[in-house]
Amino acid sequence: MSRSLEGRAIVITGAARGIGRECAVRFAREGADLALFDIGEDLVGVGYPLGAREQLAHTAELCEADGAAVVTAAVDVRDPTGVPAAVGAALERFGAIDGLVNNAGIAAPAGVAVHEMSEADWALMLDVDLSGAWRMIKAVAPGMVERRSGSIVNVSSTAGLVGYRHFSGYVAAKHGLIGLTKAAALDYAPHRVRVNALCPGSVRDDPLVEGRMLVEIARSLKLPDEEYEQVFLRDQPMNALVEPGDVASAALWLTGDGSCRVTGTVLTVDAGFTSR
Repeated sequence: MSRSLEGRAIVITGAARGIGRECAVRFAREGADLALFDIGEDLVGVGYPLGAREQLAHTAELCEADGAAVVTAAVDVRDPTGVPAAVGAALERFGAIDGLVNNAGIAAPAGVAVHEMSEADWALMLDVDLSGAWRMIKAVAPGMVERRSGSIVNVSSTAGLVGYRHFSGYVAAKHGLIGLTKAAALDYAPHRVRVNALCPGSVRDDPLVEGRMLVEIARSLKLPDEEYEQVFLRDQPMNALVEPGDVASAALWLTGDGSCRVTGTVLTVDAGFTSR
């Protein structure tokens, strides 16, 4: 039985846990070889632990168990030299990069009104969640253009479509990521390189992938740990939180041949949240 990504090499950022891990495992099952990137350390200004090297190694083990060839790198997407170096190592291993899932991102610093954000907090949010994706595209696109083939998936958010109180930096970055997606899609369409955005809603923190984004957003909003899922659930027209696998399925479709004429689009996986 054929697998939809057989023989392709895909780069996934933020791959240590959560949506990134779910995408990596799903892509491995579909035959992809993988370059898995995550920061591997915490950042000053982000009030929760980021993906650890041990978690990234575990993601790699899960993918290798499904037959994928895997390379990993501890990469800070803010680093203008580290990003191309990591991409270069992936190219040396696999010969080409067929897809990129720009998933690396942070949900904090947040929890304050616009005028209460510091210069440093504002800059950090945009540098990771928006400029980091731009740096990754800058590193992988030349090879895709040369080969006239490739798919880039930028993981934005419903925060890229609507506003959220006390999350101005995150909202601005995710809106910007959708703008970057549309501009890049037009730049690369003549070269048959596709660029799309994926907007998840409230994604359940599945312990199997060590997800924790939703709980950190809840803490920024000062919601009780024992109640936050129910609070988010009230806003879901389908009366269900999004599962990491729902997002991975959408990313897989956008990466594969089933979406070969889809570019510059925004695919929302939010249980109907933005339809209200």
